[in-house]
Amino acid sequence: MHRIVILGPPGSGKSTLARHLGARFGVAVFHLDQFYWQPGWVEAPVETFRAAVERLTALPAWVIDGNYTDTIAPHFQTADVVVYLDTPSWLSVWRVIWRTARNWGEERADTAPGCPERLNVDFLHFVWRWNSIRRARTLALIASFNGKKLVLAGGGLDLKKAADSF
Repeated sequence: MHRIVILGPPGSGKSTLARHLGARFGVAVFHLDQFYWQPGWVEAPVETFRAAVERLTALPAWVIDGNYTDTIAPHFQTADVVVYLDTPSWLSVWRVIWRTARNWGEERADTAPGCPERLNVDFLHFVWRWNSIRRARTLALIASFNGKKLVLAGGGLDLKKAADSF
């Protein structure tokens, strides 16, 4: 496994699992939020983001986390494995709130420079509704993937142990 895509709701642990898998396999880890957002939480131009994704997926080995399904084609054309972290909505919301409280006003390593941690009610609403709006569509995309598919479900998942089991 040299190219791994990690998808799932916000707060599901995508970035944490990506870091563990990157360390386990000695490959670069890319968090798509770092390419999608510009300072001040401004969206990157579509073509700029798409070009960045194509550059990343052309590399020989990587772990990429992020749900930007409009640019999923390059991932799926080159990935060996797609992982979906299937967490309940309540847990995703709790983790986002906890992450925000821990990192308030700071830039996390998996976000873009100039995008400090903040709490946004619209984002919490998006996280809460993820499973009812996006889960089925994302799982259908994963079903269309030709490589290895792995759905990790539940809230008590130890992501380090999950990474070690690959």
